Amino acid sequence: MKIAVYCSANSQLDPDYYRLAAEMGTWMAREGHTLVFGGTDLGLMESIARAVHDGGGRVIGVVPTKVEERGRTSQWLDVHIPCDNLSDRKQLMEAQSDVFVALPGGVGTLDEVFNVVASASIGYHQKRVILYNMKGFWNSLISMMTDLRQKGVIRGDIDRQLLVANTLDELVALLEK
Repeated sequence: MKIAVYCSANSQLDPDYYRLAAEMGTWMAREGHTLVFGGTDLGLMESIARAVHDGGGRVIGVVPTKVEERGRTSQWLDVHIPCDNLSDRKQLMEAQSDVFVALPGGVGTLDEVFNVVASASIGYHQKRVILYNMKGFWNSLISMMTDLRQKGVIRGDIDRQLLVANTLDELVALLEK
């Protein structure tokens, strides 16, 4: 399975997030899954890419020109897919992936998550989108989505398009469905 992982490129996060990202990467490599990610050598992106690589797994990086210009491309890439900008990156990652998992992240991660959820909601794909809710990181977003559904501004069954896993075991169970 090709698993797109959206996550932070910030290096000043809770150390548990790095440990949990590496744990996920180790599991992915052991199970023969491929990582598709933004190709940056920072933060959780670097943590999961290194773990997949060190475990013998395959790593695909979709790398925008601005990342390359700044010399921030991960050294753990098996496949390097260059792209012009973030819109291209999202489109290429969506095309390359079977499922999407969001680890802790900021505005870029939210943009990626909402892009694939919106695409699924109108029928462009039927791929799962999973929030890996490490240490409750996504709790406020989950509450907001519940509130938006209750207010009637979210059509359809968002719970089928946006899933939540609180542990690696729960994530694995969702991925293996």
